[in-house]
Amino acid sequence: MRRFVRILLILALTPPLVAAGMGWLAGPSFLHPVRRELSPDLIREADSAFSQIGTHHEDFDVRAADGVLLRGWKVRSVKPNGDWVLVFHGVADNRVGVVGQARLLLQAGYSVVMMDARAHGASDGPMATYGWLERNDSKAVVDALETMEHPRHLFALGESMGAGIALQSAAVEPRIEAVVAEAPFASLREASYDYAGLQRYPLLGMTLLAPGAWTMLYHGETMAGFPASEVSPEKAVAARPFPVLLICEAQDTVLPCRHTKRIYAAARGPKQMWVVARAFHTAALGYEPAEFRRRVLEFFATCGAS
Repeated sequence: MRRFVRILLILALTPPLVAAGMGWLAGPSFLHPVRRELSPDLIREADSAFSQIGTHHEDFDVRAADGVLLRGWKVRSVKPNGDWVLVFHGVADNRVGVVGQARLLLQAGYSVVMMDARAHGASDGPMATYGWLERNDSKAVVDALETMEHPRHLFALGESMGAGIALQSAAVEPRIEAVVAEAPFASLREASYDYAGLQRYPLLGMTLLAPGAWTMLYHGETMAGFPASEVSPEKAVAARPFPVLLICEAQDTVLPCRHTKRIYAAARGPKQMWVVARAFHTAALGYEPAEFRRRVLEFFATCGAS
């Protein structure tokens, strides 16, 4: 009987203990995502996409409040309507990753700003903080854009990490009037459960392997010196009632729709939610291009008119 109990205890305790150890080791990695360099080939790819619609990029570099140099592009629409959109890319990506969304907006008359997030692409910065510092980076970008371009209306659009940053930026920067957020994370803590569950078994990440999520966050936040619990788009939409269009993909296992639904429930401003059937993480534009275009443009047009 005792042997049986010991076996049960080993089986019950080993996965959480292993998960805790793996989470501790993974703590630094989420602060230092793989950097996708802005290579000459990627720049040529973006230039080709812009030239097809008769426009081109301009370098747009901004110094953040803590001295970090953020690098990006401004792209003016051929027929500008006076409105600008800040377009935010996902984790381990750079500005070229959102060229498709930028093209859609440019063709509709919106001019765009495409920045590499700190610790991504060509931007400086020792680590990524998923919105804690990036929301203030957005304020610096808006200040520079206001000085140079005087936007009539200013909106934001982001995917994945960029969607979370866009929502948190709008909470502290009232000049961002509305946000389209595709596949955002509800909070760092909630996203850590998906990470612990190998981005396939979130329930496992919330239960048996939850110690991996806890130690990863604890190690990361002690290294970075910021409270992981406050990195939360869910809290951001509750803090300021700005309009949001939330998009999630039904087959997304990276940041499942429960994240979007939590944000939708917490939002205090005008809100819409679109669940894209059969699509995977950040693939709404690829799966439903016409519907994506219609929903995004109608949303911004309505927000601008009101």
